Amino acid sequence: MDTEEFQLPRSRQANERLHAMIPGGGHTYAKGDDQYPENLAPVISHGHGAHVWDIDGNRYIEYGSGLRSVSLGHAHPRVIEAVRRELDRGSNFVRPSIVEVEAAERFLATVPTAEMVKFAKNGSDVTTAAVRLARAVTGRPRVAICGDHPFFSVDDWFIGTTPMSAGIPAATTELTVAFPYGDLAATEELLTRYQDEVACLILEPAGHIEPPPGYLAGLRELADRHGCVLIFDEMITGLRWSEAGAQGLYGVVPDLSTFGKALGNGFAVSALAGRRELMERGGLRHPGDRVFLLSTTHGAETHSLAAAMAVQTTYVEEGITARLHALGERLAAGVRDVAASMGVGDHVVVRGRASNLVFATLDESRQPSQQYRTLFLRQLLAGGVLAPSFVVSSALSDADIDRTVEVVAQACAVYRKALDAADPTPWLGGRPVKPVFRRLA
Repeated sequence: MDTEEFQLPRSRQANERLHAMIPGGGHTYAKGDDQYPENLAPVISHGHGAHVWDIDGNRYIEYGSGLRSVSLGHAHPRVIEAVRRELDRGSNFVRPSIVEVEAAERFLATVPTAEMVKFAKNGSDVTTAAVRLARAVTGRPRVAICGDHPFFSVDDWFIGTTPMSAGIPAATTELTVAFPYGDLAATEELLTRYQDEVACLILEPAGHIEPPPGYLAGLRELADRHGCVLIFDEMITGLRWSEAGAQGLYGVVPDLSTFGKALGNGFAVSALAGRRELMERGGLRHPGDRVFLLSTTHGAETHSLAAAMAVQTTYVEEGITARLHALGERLAAGVRDVAASMGVGDHVVVRGRASNLVFATLDESRQPSQQYRTLFLRQLLAGGVLAPSFVVSSALSDADIDRTVEVVAQACAVYRKALDAADPTPWLGGRPVKPVFRRLA
């Protein structure tokens, strides 16, 4: 479909209704309509497998489903059946449910590097709990975050370090320091500079690049030597890298780790896991000061825990991680081929592990460009591909991948025209998409 003909009138109206009642027009900034070309932010009606339909009646092949959470595809039968079995049995009680026992056993069998686990509803809750626990057990105030990773929590200790720091006291932000990924010498210098002040090192163990040889083991040694807690944020790497996350793949055991996203296949569940000695400080069987670790009304809601168990079983029994890698490799190869053939191979760039692909849109000077991203997204949408990233789900078929590559080829042809004109403006259809983290709306 020609992009000039591609219109979303019902979605446009729904977006206006969303903004009238909900700050930001949605419940996640990364899903905002400012992340999409002007007036082309679809409002979703429903999804099944790797496809979603908007309220204008358009069907899309979807990538990055639910901010990487729906890795098995929408309404996956094994997950839905597990949830359905619990629906008539109640969801939340005045005492723990037996489902909590089963879910914990299932998780610790899947992630054997952990000794205890506590469930919650979102990633920020568990990363913040990990930070609080690290501060409690070390008696130290500072948090060292990997500055190369984009997001850890909505809470003050992290958001204060971003351009959206309004409302966060400077005294809080000053307690968070940053270290670069892959650079052990710089991290050691940081720990030496703040000797006996850093409670923890928190990072995604892997991202768009593989960890350099010996890096994670080196971090483990640094944390031990400087007496701080090593925390792996496995929100993205959990299940997508291996059933046991990046720690299971690379063989380096953190003190604490946090999981979410793929764990529930769209159902709200996250997990804080780690060494018993640390985790028990949030429990009742230790002599020290109690840590208010996690205490959430809905953290052990049975439907989501049933979903998590079904997800883990499906991953193990059906080899989902391997399938995600195979699909991602097919997609990456296809996109790189058509980008090169259209003369934009240095401008439309696929990056990341095969199970977690993103793309960069670069301008004439090969610098990241929100304008060219707008052009690219607009062409993809018109072709029936909803792709803020190229993160695959296991529900994608080879035909879906092939169709995506065809649409990318058409988008790359337009991209080449814009590069030749040295001006993408005629192909934007309005204002460019915007970065999530920015000071002004």
